[in-house]
Amino acid sequence: MIKKIAIFFTLVLLVGCSTVPLTGRRQLLLVSDAEVLALSDSSYHTYMATAVKSAKTAENARVTRVGKKLVTAVESYLKQQGLTAQINGYTWSFSLIKDTSVNAFCMPGGKIVVYEGILPVTLDDAGLAVVLGHEIAHAVAKHSSERMSQQLLTNYGASTLSALMSTKSASTQKIAMTVFGLGAEMGVALPYSRKQEYEADRLGLIFMAMAGYDPSLSISFWQRMSALSGKSSMPEFLSTHPSDIKRIANLKTLLPEALTFYKK
Repeated sequence: MIKKIAIFFTLVLLVGCSTVPLTGRRQLLLVSDAEVLALSDSSYHTYMATAVKSAKTAENARVTRVGKKLVTAVESYLKQQGLTAQINGYTWSFSLIKDTSVNAFCMPGGKIVVYEGILPVTLDDAGLAVVLGHEIAHAVAKHSSERMSQQLLTNYGASTLSALMSTKSASTQKIAMTVFGLGAEMGVALPYSRKQEYEADRLGLIFMAMAGYDPSLSISFWQRMSALSGKSSMPEFLSTHPSDIKRIANLKTLLPEALTFYKK
């Protein structure tokens, strides 16, 4: 039995292992980009069918302005690295939602959503760039695909690789509802791992710096978010994005690298 389990995981590693092009970290990807993008698009449209778009002109303009600058930076960075295939199939969009929740997210495929409730915490363009840079980094690094793959592996345990792959499509549709949990009616999103969070922090700082925003301002933003966690109701953004002393300390170690990409 132990031998069979070892063979199973060896096959999984051979078939599903990939590397995060931007950091070199090895990750497990058992779900194709096409499948993830299709599931993400479906989840996004289901969510937007009931979401109420904000009517605040200035705030909508800010979300679009900051979002477009970050996307330009990301595309430029990937082009420089010869990694434009990383975002094949992405169609970027920016939406501000009338909701007091402190939250924002970027779906695989480039659908960016910001809730009005997070704007008092971001304060300005730079603060919003911290949030969107971090969320875009999760999408570009394929963290959702990785979480789905890990959940598939957990669900199947030591099943044969052929059984896993033959029923994978049906399974991923169920898992996607958890991974892409957009609001209570669609379930609770699986939290990112600490490793994925730090990876998104690093890439997010680089992206915001390339977009023309001072990455050192990320410290004050996360301090404001951390202060909110002490209140009776934790912001939804913090349910999957832990903010603590260690995280802020880690951001400070990442700043020297990010600042090399920043031009005033």
